[in-house]
Amino acid sequence: MNLPPTVTPRAFERLSEIGAAADGKALRVAVEGGGCSGFQYEIALDDPKEDDLILEDGGERVVVDAISLPFLANAVIDFSEELIGARFVINNPNATSSCGCGTSFSM
Repeated sequence: MNLPPTVTPRAFERLSEIGAAADGKALRVAVEGGGCSGFQYEIALDDPKEDDLILEDGGERVVVDAISLPFLANAVIDFSEELIGARFVINNPNATSSCGCGTSFSM
């Protein structure tokens, strides 16, 4: 069963820390063709569009466009802080493989 992606509390907390909602922005998570594995994630602060799926908590929003939605079914959007840096990450059960950078995947 395909469910929309979910967002962890840690990801919403990070959006709050950077003040995304205060600027009227949402975290856009999209899937585009390209990258070393066939598809790549595009993650950016953006204005929500009319046909976006909006995931919201505490006034913070994560948006996914209708074209990217099937690629992100059952995925978890999280925020990770490691020695090499901090970033939003996608744990996507639909990806059959991914590259070392974590932003490119195949299905």
